[in-house]
Amino acid sequence: MTYQFHALTPAQKKELSDIALKITSPGKGILAADESVGSMAKRLNQIGVENTEENRRIYRQILLTADDRIKSFIGGVIFFHETLYQSTDDGTPFVNVIKDQDIVVGIKVDKGVVPLAGTNGETTTQGLDGLSERCAQYKKDGADFAKWRCVLKISDTTPSSLAIAENANVLARYASICQQNGIVPIVEPEILPDGDHDLKRCQYITEKVLGAVYKALSDHHIYLEGTLLKPNMVTAGHACPTKYSPEEVAISTVTALRRTVPPAVPGVTFLSGGQSEEEATIHLNAINKCPLPKPWALTFSFGRALQASALNAWHGEQDNLQAAQDEFMKRAEVNSLASLGQYETSGESDGAASQSLYVENHAY
Repeated sequence: MTYQFHALTPAQKKELSDIALKITSPGKGILAADESVGSMAKRLNQIGVENTEENRRIYRQILLTADDRIKSFIGGVIFFHETLYQSTDDGTPFVNVIKDQDIVVGIKVDKGVVPLAGTNGETTTQGLDGLSERCAQYKKDGADFAKWRCVLKISDTTPSSLAIAENANVLARYASICQQNGIVPIVEPEILPDGDHDLKRCQYITEKVLGAVYKALSDHHIYLEGTLLKPNMVTAGHACPTKYSPEEVAISTVTALRRTVPPAVPGVTFLSGGQSEEEATIHLNAINKCPLPKPWALTFSFGRALQASALNAWHGEQDNLQAAQDEFMKRAEVNSLASLGQYETSGESDGAASQSLYVENHAY
């Protein structure tokens, strides 16, 4: 039996645990505003706006300077490197804007997916080199949590054992480095919705992946109370002919989590995975209403599913800033309610909110 040398002091553990609990306070979730320059190009092109640094700054400012209610709905904001060092029109750093609202600042630290040789088009995630130094600097600059995304696919031949093991190990190394620098790691093993697999197949693969991830985190002596999980909801593939109810999605999702995620983990912050804004909210609400015991906070870490309506309302026009903020606050509020199992849908189609946000082989 190997001996575990203590990696963190009691004070370090308390700081990490306090940060994780603050982010996932009841009724709060995460705004994932960490799209890369390339990803922002896709978003802005859809509304006919040029992908310049200034336009990206203006758009992020819309989200970050919405009214004071934001602090009731959002516990953390994930920044991209560029955004972390940008400021509002009056020169106030975005980091200060967020901290003044008592919202926790986060940072995307992975450097994207790269091919994993010897597999059928599978990937691993790069960015471990120099990560400790980057985390130390980000901590000084105001970030208290981080995000690292790994990607797996469901097909007849994937995910392979190699891809599952490699991505689990990379996530564990990232988490260890973050914690050494006082940063709470969000562990994100995303299983893409691409394909025609059914709900049962997604649940099975999700359990296999999460089981491997938590084995790796244990092997690396990660302090689970100072982490958050960002998984996919258990849904059928985008091309699956069978449509499942929110209640079926909820049971499959919570069952998968109960079989794999230790109760020591304070919060599960779901990614939206290309669902429409409304669909992601309805599923999150059903998950929280699920009658199975749930020892973790179950909330959101949405990017597209918090921003699509706001982006559509803005269209790059100065006169539309307030309308865009109103749309963003609306989505933040309904997802806050959903994280408590208190959202009641009107059942009516709501323009942009009901539009699918699915992108095949989605990359940041």
